[in-house]
This record gives sequence, C-alpha cells and structure tokens, in this order.
Amino acid sequence: MEIGLTTFVETTPDVNTGKTISHAERIREVLEEIVLADEVGLDVYGVGEHHREDYACSTPAVLLAAAAPLTKRIRLTSAVTVLSSDDPVRVFQEFSTVDALSNGRAEIMAGRGSFIESFPLFGYDLKDYDTLFDEKLDLLLKIRESEIVHWSGKHRPAIHNRGVYPRPVQDSLPIWIASGGTPQSVVRAGALGLPLALAIIGGSPLRFASLVKLYYKAAKKAGHDISKLTVATHSHGFIADSTEIAVEKFFPPTQAVMNALGRERGWGPYTRETFEDARSLEGALYVGDVKTVAEKIIFLRKQVGITRFMLHCPVGSMPHEDVMRSIELLGKEVAPIVREEIERWEKEEHNGAD
Repeated sequence: MEIGLTTFVETTPDVNTGKTISHAERIREVLEEIVLADEVGLDVYGVGEHHREDYACSTPAVLLAAAAPLTKRIRLTSAVTVLSSDDPVRVFQEFSTVDALSNGRAEIMAGRGSFIESFPLFGYDLKDYDTLFDEKLDLLLKIRESEIVHWSGKHRPAIHNRGVYPRPVQDSLPIWIASGGTPQSVVRAGALGLPLALAIIGGSPLRFASLVKLYYKAAKKAGHDISKLTVATHSHGFIADSTEIAVEKFFPPTQAVMNALGRERGWGPYTRETFEDARSLEGALYVGDVKTVAEKIIFLRKQVGITRFMLHCPVGSMPHEDVMRSIELLGKEVAPIVREEIERWEKEEHNGAD
C-alpha cells in the first residue's frame, strides 16, 4: 500500500488576506513540500500540469527534476501530463531526464486533462480531444518500447527510424493512465496493461469499486498478469492535530476554489453541507485528525481495492506551514497506521483463501 501526495501548485487568493502568492514563491514552496514528503517516508509525490493563472506549474517535469537530487526515495510523477496537447517525444525525454536525476524514481501519469486551456495554447482543436489522446498515447508507448522508433499517425508528423534519447534508468518507465472514472478509460488501461490512477473528488468512492473490477477484468482478458498491476486514487484532503482544526483551516479555501470552478463549469454551490457529507466515512474528502484520515484510507483500500492513495493538498491556497504539518502527519503517523493494518488484513485474507 503506497501513500503519497499530489498538488496543482495553486496560486489562488488567500481567503483571509485577499492576497495571492506569486507563481515563483509557490513553486519554491512545493519544492520544500516534496523534500519533506521524502523525509517523512511517503512513497510518491505528483505534480499537475495546468496553463492558467491560478496554478503555477505548466511543466511538472521541470519541478520534479529540481526535486530529484534533493530527495532519496520518493517516486516523482506528473499528476497529470496533458498528453493530448503535448509531444510524446518531448514528454518521454523530459521524464527520462527526471529518471536520471532521481536514479530511477520517475513516472508519467498521462491524461486528457480536465482543463482545456492547453489545447488552444498549443494549436489543437477540441474536436480532436479523444483521438489526440489515443494517438499520442500509442506513440509514447512505442517510444518506451523501443529506442529506435517507427511510427505514423494523423495529428503529428511520422517518425522513421529515429532514436529517442536519453533512455530512462528504469527498464520500463512507468506510464499510468489517469482517469476521472469513465468505463472506457478504465478498460483501455486494463487492455494495455498500464497502471490506473482514478481521481475521486466527489460522490462516494465506493462507486469506483466496480470500475476497479472492470479494469482487472479487461487486463486479464488481454492476457496481462493482474498481480503486477496497480490502481491509485487521488482525493482532496488535509490533516491537522485535531479534526476541528483541520475543518476550520481547510473548508474556507476549498469552498472558495470549488465555487470559482463551479461558476466556470455550471456546478451548484459548494456548501458546508456538501463539505460535511464528503467528510463522512463513505465520502470523498480526507479531512481530519490522524485517526480519522487513516480509517478512511483503510476503508477505501478494503472496499475499492486500490494499491496507492494520493492525498491532494491543498485545494485552495493555504499557509505553507499548515500544508507542511499535514505532510508531516501523513508520513509520520497516518501512513504507518494504514500500512500496518493493510498488511495484517491482507495476511488474514490470504490465510482465509488458503
């Protein structure tokens, strides 16, 4: 059971002061957060790609490359790389470089992206939203498979007998499929034998259990060894020394961001009732003290079947020291509780099967 973090490197106005941190300062803060995550024993840190004012990181590989020599064990991944509007050759080269700097700890999470700003920015048509991803994923996997590439498609010039360098330290650079939970993307990941990352940011996580089963079914049908496949989730959350403190600090900035995004997308208002429902055992928010968050992660593992949990913190801008404290609690206190219980539970399950 792996436990880690994700961030979108948010630069939204502070709900208390109205001030907005600079992109440069927030990027430097995230670097400190990655280093701390490594120090407290977390397994993975993911950085999202965005191309808008309220998120500071448009190039996750650059930020992860900066973190690589400052860390020792933690895996470094995008969360996600918007592959549809990028060039798979460059993506592979960038993350192979991160792999070199980290001595084999880089990963790519490839997704379509829930934000669409990168498409007009790089000259892509949104009507090609699906075909762009399919084609570019195919090329990315071809590059991973072979140093010398022969490939042709519709949206990018063909490659004829050209090498792609540098090659990664790892025998096979991990490429995940990131999904919001559509059956089509889950089946694709399974059929390709790729690890699956699910964004669970609303509703009940329990509804994803059927998707995880569908994923393994598709993988087995395609002839893949399902014992080697992994499923991750990423969910919003925050840990503090008490649940009351966690709620008090996390709700206002989260509400501000969710309502701002809601106005863009036509969602209903994000209310305190919405927040409290999501904090329940079967809800999608992981907010509270150590015991509360550990219990929810354990519940998710047992009911849904994930093998990696990533806490997305923060959602809206929060004081850096509060985020650092949350990371410390996740690594030093939550993770050991979860790992111990899951190890005990899995042994019982195995013995029962025997």
